[in-house]
Amino acid sequence: MKLTPLIDRRRIQKRVEELGSEINADYTGCQNLVLVCILRGSFVFFADLIRQISLSFSCEFIQLESYGCGVDSSGSVKIVSSSLDNIENSDILVIEDIVDTGLSITILYDYLLSFSPRSLKFCSLLDKPSRRQQPVSINYVGFSIENQFVVGYGLDYDQFYRNLPDICVLDLSKP
Repeated sequence: MKLTPLIDRRRIQKRVEELGSEINADYTGCQNLVLVCILRGSFVFFADLIRQISLSFSCEFIQLESYGCGVDSSGSVKIVSSSLDNIENSDILVIEDIVDTGLSITILYDYLLSFSPRSLKFCSLLDKPSRRQQPVSINYVGFSIENQFVVGYGLDYDQFYRNLPDICVLDLSKP
């Protein structure tokens, strides 16, 4: 397996700062902001992003399962665990690591709407629009990328490579 750097840590940090500024501006005056981290892949991005947000907010966590092992989505998404509590009439901002087919976001959108939020928006570090199977709206996007399998900065391959500070393309072809 070969790793090829795609987005280095300096570009990531700069873009996270910019996203934080956009979120600060858009949610100024918000009284009940809830940031929802999608586990596991988003935790690094989430931790860095929330330190750029100077507003008052609460944090919640949802774990979805759609990949299992390997690089391809299973085609089905399930909510494995959730810490959501009392979010009715809240302004919800979901923090995701990567939007690929759009299936996870579609399932999550419908699930979160059942809690009657005041507003519901999505922020994703990475977006792969060429892979989209479901039409979804991502309000804040860090980087749009081609259809490549990426790891690092929280993203994994079979639970490995999350600790890489840069986002890298993982080439799984045999040498």
